[in-house]
Amino acid sequence: MDGDGSISQEPLISYGSKRTRKIIVVAFGVGIAAAVIAIAIAVPLASNSGSDDKTDTGTDTLEHAKDIMRRVPLVDGHNDLPLAIRYEWKNQLANVDLNSDLSSYGLHTDIPRLREGLVGGQFWSVYVPCDSQYNDAVRQTLDQIDLVKRYVKQYSDTFAYVTTAQGIVDAFVAGKIGSLIGMEGGHSVDSTYSNLRMMYDVGARYMTLTHSCNTPWADNSGRSEDDLEFGGLSDWGKDLIREMNRLGMLVDLSHVSVSTMNDALDVSQSPVIFSHSAARTLCDNTRNVPDEVLERLVENGGIVMMVFYPGFINCEPNKQEVCDIPQVADHIEHIASVCGYGCVGIGSDYDGISVTPVGLEDVSKYPYLIEEMVIRNWTDENIEKLIGRNLIRVMQEVERVRDTMSDTFPYEEWIERNDSKAEFNNECRTHEEDGWASYPSSQKASEHLATTQCD
Repeated sequence: MDGDGSISQEPLISYGSKRTRKIIVVAFGVGIAAAVIAIAIAVPLASNSGSDDKTDTGTDTLEHAKDIMRRVPLVDGHNDLPLAIRYEWKNQLANVDLNSDLSSYGLHTDIPRLREGLVGGQFWSVYVPCDSQYNDAVRQTLDQIDLVKRYVKQYSDTFAYVTTAQGIVDAFVAGKIGSLIGMEGGHSVDSTYSNLRMMYDVGARYMTLTHSCNTPWADNSGRSEDDLEFGGLSDWGKDLIREMNRLGMLVDLSHVSVSTMNDALDVSQSPVIFSHSAARTLCDNTRNVPDEVLERLVENGGIVMMVFYPGFINCEPNKQEVCDIPQVADHIEHIASVCGYGCVGIGSDYDGISVTPVGLEDVSKYPYLIEEMVIRNWTDENIEKLIGRNLIRVMQEVERVRDTMSDTFPYEEWIERNDSKAEFNNECRTHEEDGWASYPSSQKASEHLATTQCD
């Protein structure tokens, strides 16, 4: 940051390119000051090395935090509004008003609270449950993508549908929340590269490789590292990472096993994200990121977007009576201490979780977390990286890698039925030789399929 508080004109890469309860969300509306216009011209990109500089916060720390949020968009990596609307209103937008206070429904998100929280960008999760795998996951995912696009259009005074790093900035300058789509679970593409490509075409810009179930090509975080089905990613799954790189789709490693994390980092030419995770050293939960993986993010350039779920924040070896904002900040600081100020972000999981830290009860409360970072003497520059610049940088790099792979031929290999026990035993496929051609007509498969049928 320059001494007068304006955005430094550093050289940069040009912009390119669940919960099982109820939910709903949306919006923002902050006056755009002249400093905001500068971000459209040049948002300095954060390197993962970061800086240890401290700053004098002054007296009004909350206003200081809000000033930063008015300069740089806070981009949250994960919000489950679409799931809430599906559960509570069956995706019928005529029956819900996102401009009203929806806290009476137990929701964390609505437009008034998003505005109060100074949200600048949001990845809306199009999660569908693991039970849909091998059945209708693709259809349900398309339902949810359609829903996001419809409510973004219906509330276009608040939201702007975007698919690029530049789109986030443009929406922010226009006073709107840049709205992106993230698929939470690799089962949404039903183990075909063609479905992956189609999901990208209709707007998905990240895919979480697994949810709380294995896909036929990746191990999830709920499995013991001593009892993995694939040892991380199968060969087909590694090629899927390469195809995501070719498309320009962010690889999301929240919910996956450590072995899957490492395999993805071995393969990916683009930075990866953890859309909603925390530090395993501070809370020993398998959903969190261990230090050895954080260290690899320095070279990869990826980020961990801090989740707000107490179960991933407040546990041994640092369990306290109540999960609160300082404990969330401890995780952010630990992540930064291992891989630098350039590898942190925010991914709340609002409306995908049943409880929240004290002080972060809903989307209106982001400024209080940012105030905590001010109080801890984080520089404005490093806070800007945390709230949005890091994610924008990652998207820019993913888009750059995509452009360098423009001549790479799309991946076409079908996954083999024998790659996964669950997939081999699935009885609800078209199994004729001329039907679901991705499965080899081996003697073993032929004998098995001759005796099964979908109920």
